[in-house]
Amino acid sequence: MDKTLQDLGSILLKAVPTLLLLIVVHFYLKFMFFKPLAAVLAKRREATEGARQAAEAAMAQSNSRAGEIEVALRKAREEIYQDQERHRKQLVEQQNQAIEKARQTSHGLVHDARQQVSAETEASKAELGAYAQTLAEQIAARLLPGRAA
Repeated sequence: MDKTLQDLGSILLKAVPTLLLLIVVHFYLKFMFFKPLAAVLAKRREATEGARQAAEAAMAQSNSRAGEIEVALRKAREEIYQDQERHRKQLVEQQNQAIEKARQTSHGLVHDARQQVSAETEASKAELGAYAQTLAEQIAARLLPGRAA
């Protein structure tokens, strides 16, 4: 067993330079490779995060602007609809006034025509009455030639 311990001790003694070399390589790589690599990755992460945050901010700003545009568009549509409604009401009012004026004019014309027809009827009745009287006298004179009064 002493032999085994001595062999084990000599193996460990031979492994010390390798272990020291391994420790030196570890620290060398840590400072010369992994630390700069971590710094580059951190910068890249910052740049990526910055770009992502800038993109998110731009997206939020564009969404906000789109909302503002949508509100302005809705307001403009509402104003257009109100203007159209005012214009339509104005046209309806003008049509109603024109219709009322035409109605009054037609009522006046009808009234005048009725009066004229009534006057013509009265004149025709009087003329027919006189003509009937003349005819009656002519008929009586022919039928009753000797009996003239």
